[in-house]
Amino acid sequence: MNVPLDLSFLDVLCPMHLVVDAAGHILHAGPTVRKLSKGMSLIGVDFLEVFAVNRPRAIASFRDLRLSQDTKLHLEMRAPPQTALKAVLVPLGDAQGRMIVNLSFGISIANGVRDFALSNADFAATDLAIEMLYLIEAKTAAMEESRRLNHRLQDARLVAEQEAVTDALTGLANRRALNGVLARMAAGRVPFAVMQIDLDFFKTVNDTLGHAAGDHVLRQAARIMREETRETDTVARVGGDEFTIVLPNVADAATLRGVGQRIIDRISEPIPYDGHLCRISASIGTVWHPQGLSQGMDRMIEDADLALYSSKHAGRARHTLYDASLRGVTLDRREQSSA
Repeated sequence: MNVPLDLSFLDVLCPMHLVVDAAGHILHAGPTVRKLSKGMSLIGVDFLEVFAVNRPRAIASFRDLRLSQDTKLHLEMRAPPQTALKAVLVPLGDAQGRMIVNLSFGISIANGVRDFALSNADFAATDLAIEMLYLIEAKTAAMEESRRLNHRLQDARLVAEQEAVTDALTGLANRRALNGVLARMAAGRVPFAVMQIDLDFFKTVNDTLGHAAGDHVLRQAARIMREETRETDTVARVGGDEFTIVLPNVADAATLRGVGQRIIDRISEPIPYDGHLCRISASIGTVWHPQGLSQGMDRMIEDADLALYSSKHAGRARHTLYDASLRGVTLDRREQSSA
């Protein structure tokens, strides 16, 4: 005959417990286990109908389970969400052979609290489960904040790196970026061309309409150069009204002449600003290396400068493609103008 037991003390000491009889039928369930059953009465139900035993693997009946008393069991609730649990069986010590099954979530506590809306009141007062959960949540929050900080630092680093190679006024590449591109072109032995561009009459705009008008003109000129070149080209502002364009893999001189002429034509169109029309033009000098750079970088830049000087001497709004004949004539002119 079963003797009634007052098990209220177990509900306080270990709210995740079950009492089962010798045949494996559930006689009593602690308050937290009742929450796990989601309203289904467990009284009288076979323990193995509610829980699957994953380890030890040899468990086929409740008799096998009784032989595993004092051994840690790995269980899984058969009902969704099939929560994983740890358990240990101990005999109640009565003549009826009843046993207590104490359950815990183990490392699955976070899932258990979430799936069954548990709180600190659903665990024993001395159970560290909730404290551990708080620590896990605090660690997760700290790691998430650390990830966010790392992302912000990474974004800031990328912005700083981009700003270091960008002209603040026009958004074009700056001289530092240009030097890197030219170094890659020279090292790669690939065909490329370099255009040196000066804005003619820019000083007049600055002197008559002010620096704000000059800045507006520079931004418009930069936009035109970007629009008339390819995405693979590099457009850089290297001085007040000085620009350089690097064009890799140019097939022929006619292509360069076409690009230069389009830039000159568009920049020569009046640029509206605050009720005024700003009139400038562009002089261009280009050096082309169809077989890749065969001489020093300084010599290449000098050749482009000589071609630019030739365009300015010819009356501005011109595009000159460098050839060796320019060297003697242009150098003589420059020496005479500086004498």
